[in-house]
Formats: sequence, C-alpha cells, structure tokens
Amino acid sequence: MPKPNLTPAQLSALAALTPTSDPIRQRLPRSIDIYCVGGAVRDTLLGQSCVDRDYVVVGARPQDMVDAGFTPVGNDFPVFLHPIDHNEYALARTERKQGTGYKGFVFSAATSVTLNEDLARRDLTINAMAADPQGNLIDPCNGLADLQSRTLRHIGPAFSEDPVRLLRLARFAARWPDFSIAPETIALCRAIVDAGETQALVPERVWQELSKALMEARPSRCLELLQTVGAWKDLAQDAPSVSADTLHRLDAMAATACDLSQRYAILIDNMGHPLGDPAVFKAPKACQELAQLVIRQSADAKAIDALLQDTSDPERATHLLKWLTQGDALRKPDRFLLLLGCLDIKGLLTRHAHDQLVQVLTYLQSSEVTMAVAQAATQAEATREPIEQVVFKTRASMLADHPLFRDRPTPTH
Repeated sequence: MPKPNLTPAQLSALAALTPTSDPIRQRLPRSIDIYCVGGAVRDTLLGQSCVDRDYVVVGARPQDMVDAGFTPVGNDFPVFLHPIDHNEYALARTERKQGTGYKGFVFSAATSVTLNEDLARRDLTINAMAADPQGNLIDPCNGLADLQSRTLRHIGPAFSEDPVRLLRLARFAARWPDFSIAPETIALCRAIVDAGETQALVPERVWQELSKALMEARPSRCLELLQTVGAWKDLAQDAPSVSADTLHRLDAMAATACDLSQRYAILIDNMGHPLGDPAVFKAPKACQELAQLVIRQSADAKAIDALLQDTSDPERATHLLKWLTQGDALRKPDRFLLLLGCLDIKGLLTRHAHDQLVQVLTYLQSSEVTMAVAQAATQAEATREPIEQVVFKTRASMLADHPLFRDRPTPTH
C-alpha cells in the first residue's frame, strides 16, 4: 500500500497524539506497540480539535497492562484507562458474530492480533485509521481517500452485523453535512433493517446516539437516513414519519443555543403531529417533561398570543393565569422559559407576546405578589376555604391590575 501523502503539519499533528514521555507506558515491555486510533486520528486530519484519544495496544496481555498501572474497565473485552490522563487503551482484538443484535459478538484479544485486523473490524473507513508515535498514518481501509472526498463508507460486510453502526452512521451524517454516504453503504443499511437487526436495539442505546445527533450541525440528515432505510419504524416503535417542517426547524435550532430538551421536544411534537409517548426513546426526564408541555400548551398558544394583544376580554388575566398554571410556570420557571422558546420555534408566539409572558412571569414571582398570596393562604386556613382556589384568585386579581392589563388601547388593524 502506498504511503499516505500528508503535509508536514499533518504529520506533526498526528505525532502529537501520542505523548513523547509517559512513565506508565514506559513500564510496558518493549515488544508492545501502541497506536492512536479512530476519531482522534480522523479529526486531526480534518484539522479539528479532539478531546478524547483512544489507543490500541498490540501484543500485550491484560496482566501486562495491570502491571504497568493501567486500570481495567472492560467487561466484554480488555479495555484499560490510563491512570493519569484517563484515555482508553484497548487490546487489539477481532470479533465474530454469534447471535442477534449489537451484543451478539465473540471477541478475541490474543497477543497475535495485528493492528490491521483490529482496524478491519471497525465501522467506517474514516474511523479505521491509526497513527504511530512518529506520526506515521496506518490506513489499510483507505480512510484518508474517503476523508478527502467527503464520503462515509462502510469497511466491509461485517458492518451489517451490528445495528449500532447504522445509528453511528446517521449521527456522522448529521455532524458533517458536506459528507455524502456511499450508495453501497445505504444498501447495506437497508439489509440490516430487513434482517430484523434494528429490532434488537434497546431504547437506551438508540437514545445514546439520537441525543448526540440532535446536537449536531444538521440533525435532519440523521432522521432522514433512518427513515430512508426503514429503521425509523423499529427505533421509534411504529411512530409516524418526522415531518419536513420539523426537520427544517431542528436544523435551524442547530445554529442557536437551544438545548437538548428543546430539540427533543420539537422532534416529539412533530409540529402538532406527535410521534407518540415522549418516553419512546428513554430520554431523560427533563426532555420528556418538556415534550409533554410543548404538546399540551401548543393547543392554546395562538389564543394566548391573541389575548395578549386584545384588552377587550375582562377575563383575560384569568385565562392567562390558567394557561401559565397548566404550563407549570410558577413552580418551574426555567423550564417554562424553555417552553416559550419551543413555541417561538413552532411559530405560535410573536416576539411581542413572548416578551409579555416573560414580564408576567417575573411579576408573578415578585415579592409583592408572593406576600399577597401568603396572606391570602393564611386567611384561607382560618376560613377553611380551598387554599389553591384562593391563591389562584389572588394572583388573577393582582395580574388584572398589572400595567400590562390596564389602560392599553385595543390595537387597530
């Protein structure tokens, strides 16, 4: 195989991935070779920074790693953490399919396993490159050529044995919008689905990849691929397809400071055509709760927007307070602000209405309102009136006297 044509800067950057002096690694026998592999090599060649560095150790036994001071962490195969920088060091290994799903593998980490054999078991060519301590690139799967042509391509037929690789491919497609997916790789993804492999993926594993994809540059590419190859019905438990409008808005959110819970809420809400139970992907509780709020509060959002513009309704303060209470605004104001952001993204609130709602929320949390509510609650205990009802009436009365609701002329159209 011809030597990769790299610039001096790239060679220097690859060499920097391996520490020049490491007292822990120096304890290993001289016959053992260590290479930086995978994402760190790929990102370095792309000129991007890499936080985590993974290493493959060739010719070592588990006891060699323990004796040198590495900490074992792998249950299925030997993986060790460096005691100082906590990077992962995995013994070179091969794998053989023996069952269904992503757990149906038997691994071999014998000292005879070579670096090329280890790289050949990986998912994509661009993730199957390694660098030695001198900065030399080892590229048996032609990952550099695919990196330069901006192509996501599977290494071999073994790609179809692990359905998680389909998820990872979708996530990488979302990360790099300018990368195309090789047609033969898409065909293999369809074969994975047809073989029933995606049915073996547990929701927690799906969420691990989906949550990362939602935070990438173009989340729509992940979801579009999953739908194109037929995996979506298995992963989302027969949920309807994600609408084109939702995909567009998720991509727009990628350029903002919207957090994961907001992106998940927009996905599940699906622009008013919910995908189903917010717990379908086993997302964290914060994501599920916000999704539920967006679905529920969207129904009246347009009416609330109109209510804030029109002073003719004498009960407008009561209607607004009811909507705020249903949205749990007073108990969890930070989450309510996230809800407002989602309603903005859906186009249900004008900027003016958004700002007014924030002002109302601030007022209802003021010391003036808080003291009045406390007094009303105390009186309710003495008169045995329902406290919740008294508290609501007090807040509604004070809100009705707020400048936002008094002396505002009805806008002309």
